[in-house]
Amino acid sequence: MQRTKYAKREEVPDVIVDELSLITGAAAEFVESGGVSGRILIHRRIMRDIRERLRRGDDVAVRELARLRRICAERGIPVELIGDESAGDQFEALAELALRTGASVLTADPFAQKVCEALGADVIRVRIRGEWELDRIFTGNVMSLHLKEGVRPRVKVGTPGKWSFVEISEEPVRRESLELFVLDLLQRVHDDLSRTSFIEVQRENTLILQYGEYRVVVTRPPLSDGLEVTVVRPIVRKRLEEYELPDVLRERLVSRAEGILIAGGPGMGKSTFAQALAEHYRSLGKVVKTIESPRDLMLSDEITQYSKSASGEGELHDVLLLSRPDYTVFDEMRDDEDFQLFIDLRLAGIGMVGVVHATSPIDAIQRIANRVDIGVVPSIVDTVIFMKAGEVAKVYVLEVSVRVPRGMKRADLARPTIQVRNLFTGEVEYEMYVFGERTFIVPVGGEEHEDHGDSRVRALLDRVIGRYIEGYDLRVSGGTVRLEIPPEQMRVYVKKLQRRVHKICQQFDLELEVSPKR
Repeated sequence: MQRTKYAKREEVPDVIVDELSLITGAAAEFVESGGVSGRILIHRRIMRDIRERLRRGDDVAVRELARLRRICAERGIPVELIGDESAGDQFEALAELALRTGASVLTADPFAQKVCEALGADVIRVRIRGEWELDRIFTGNVMSLHLKEGVRPRVKVGTPGKWSFVEISEEPVRRESLELFVLDLLQRVHDDLSRTSFIEVQRENTLILQYGEYRVVVTRPPLSDGLEVTVVRPIVRKRLEEYELPDVLRERLVSRAEGILIAGGPGMGKSTFAQALAEHYRSLGKVVKTIESPRDLMLSDEITQYSKSASGEGELHDVLLLSRPDYTVFDEMRDDEDFQLFIDLRLAGIGMVGVVHATSPIDAIQRIANRVDIGVVPSIVDTVIFMKAGEVAKVYVLEVSVRVPRGMKRADLARPTIQVRNLFTGEVEYEMYVFGERTFIVPVGGEEHEDHGDSRVRALLDRVIGRYIEGYDLRVSGGTVRLEIPPEQMRVYVKKLQRRVHKICQQFDLELEVSPKR
């Protein structure tokens, strides 16, 4: 582990140590190197935090404090507790003590350095180098690094849908090494604050940051049962053309799809596809924005990336409604608030692309259907893309019509029914409808060919409908009459034909489905 001073200087008379310089051992090593000629001062506010760590089972700070006192005793350097334990902000308390005593603040925390310097205190910053160099670990097809105290370090190697864990050391990870690694990353991010390096979330037990192409998630007790660090790097960055999509899907994405769900299991390439789709829309001259938590999509500067975790209640809703992008990519939707934001923006006319975890495409549809009236689901989601092993495995399109759901016979049971159609085969695979207070999702078998009885019914309906309407499509098969009418003639159908057509269908015990012709 290498440490360097923030600035070159002679021996410092009095030094105030902060919490991180204690935990990392930087304070003890600074004294051991002969950097102090006066006293070591520890603010009582720091001691309060150390006691809190000890209550959570973290004794690293206490052990390092004992080591610091031992080294100071060997060199005849006094250690004094000073200041008010009830002080509020730790950084301000350190700066106030430094200004009052003339001592320098020794810190490994880049944020403490900035605050103390801004308040006029003298600062010595110690540079930390962690044990793991990300650029050396993430070679080839390494997807992620997994570190947890007491467990051997592992990397996930492979590609989405086909990967394995590989141990990179036989020695279990020590908590001290993990603390240094986290601090090293924090310092690197702080030194390189930019569009690609930033802190997304910083809470008492959670830290999420983006360092270049690496996404880092840190959890601490009591949230987790031990200090854990997960580093993820996207190994694939594809253009939409590289997916070799069928023409029917490419045409739909460009001209018709405005409510898109990208579904699949973890690590199946959902975000990679969403990233490619966002760049494709940008290349078409569309205004594209994203909602992410964390912001880890690798996108062009023209695409604005919003952080959900950094926004206040209703803030993203207001910003996106006022800025009116052509498309918004939501990566990824997890809770009710996320889905409600997706629904509101889509109903406001904004093109939406949502990423969701789901084991099947129909599960993804149901997560929307359970939150709105079933009749408006196709207005919110019209296309569902299911990803598997990094490729597009299935695409469904949603259409709504008023019809008697399959399995029911009586014409008076007609209701809004969503047909979930396979885009590639054109076959209806599921129907969704509400019966009572429950939403039913019913698998649909293959279409049946029109038999002799169906031909007679078709001829009868043709004679009745053809007297009033032109350009309609009529199909009778599998016990169902499907009638598509030009939208401008729907009023004629309702006024002059609806009752007669229903009566004919009842007479032959057939279901009826009527929808506008596309």
